[in-house]
Amino acid sequence: MSAHSTYDMLRHLADSWGLLAMLLVFLALALWPFRPGAGRRNHDAANLIFKDDHDGE
Repeated sequence: MSAHSTYDMLRHLADSWGLLAMLLVFLALALWPFRPGAGRRNHDAANLIFKDDHDGE
C-alpha cells in the first residue's frame, strides 16, 4: 500500500464516517446537560463558584 493510497483512504474516511462520528459526539455532548435527572447536578455546578461566599454565615 503506497502513501498515496493510504492518504486517499484516510481522506475518504474523514469525509464520510469521520464526519458522522464527530457529529454524533457533538450531539451527545451538547444534549448531555439536558438529560432527565441532570437538573440538580447542573444547578450545583453552576453555583459552585459561590460556595465559599456562604460558608460561615
